[in-house]
Amino acid sequence: MRIHHLNCGSMRPIAPTYDGLQDARAVNHCLLAETADGLVLVETGLGLGNVRDPAGTLDPSWTAQVEPALAEEETAIRQVERLGFTAADVRHVVLTHLDVDHCGGLPDFPHAAVHVLAAELEAALREAPSLRYRPAHWAHGPQWRAHESPNDKWFGLDAVQPQDLPEEIKLVPLGGHSAGHAGVAVHNGEKWLLHCGDAYYYHRELDETPEPHPVMDVVQTRSEVDHDQRVGTQSALRALARDHAADITLLSAHDPWEFGRLAT
Repeated sequence: MRIHHLNCGSMRPIAPTYDGLQDARAVNHCLLAETADGLVLVETGLGLGNVRDPAGTLDPSWTAQVEPALAEEETAIRQVERLGFTAADVRHVVLTHLDVDHCGGLPDFPHAAVHVLAAELEAALREAPSLRYRPAHWAHGPQWRAHESPNDKWFGLDAVQPQDLPEEIKLVPLGGHSAGHAGVAVHNGEKWLLHCGDAYYYHRELDETPEPHPVMDVVQTRSEVDHDQRVGTQSALRALARDHAADITLLSAHDPWEFGRLAT
């Protein structure tokens, strides 16, 4: 399965915490998987609606805080098209959660089945409109596939294997950041990629002595719904990174240096 790494929405510039890396804009790291049954998009980032009407689709305080670039060429749909595909070729969208910067592009893929944990969908529909959940992103009536409970195991963690997705793609509940936050595991034929969404924000949080990023950690702690669960999730991810480095590559949604390394 061929995997493309896409940045679907640059955000405010941030500086690394150590020498050897350049300042960079935070990213919205998405994955596009070419499968035998069509394309699977993991996360959508920000979409055309956000670029063209930010005031109508995004909370103004979120926009002021995050400083999104709002560039049409960065949207998932435009990047899918540059690869020679169309929106209709994207059969499935798999989301870690429904925060605006993870699902803003949903309206650009109206025919795709949209996979998310049921707890997340319930929270989004209940709480919207809010800073994190914006009704404009599902006003088109997505074909929701809301998954209730784990039915599989993945490296010792609970997992969801959707019936209409290949076995190489799984949802892995990673709680704490939002009501139904999950990672998305994708096997590329050689090893697993685990898109951890917002379960961590900075690659040094996976070190044995974790080092949060001073800017991104403010966002991380303000948006968590369960601190202890989020900390426990990061501990489990740290163990995965330590014990299964040969089998799994972990990635977060917003770390630009991780994205730069994996995209090349």
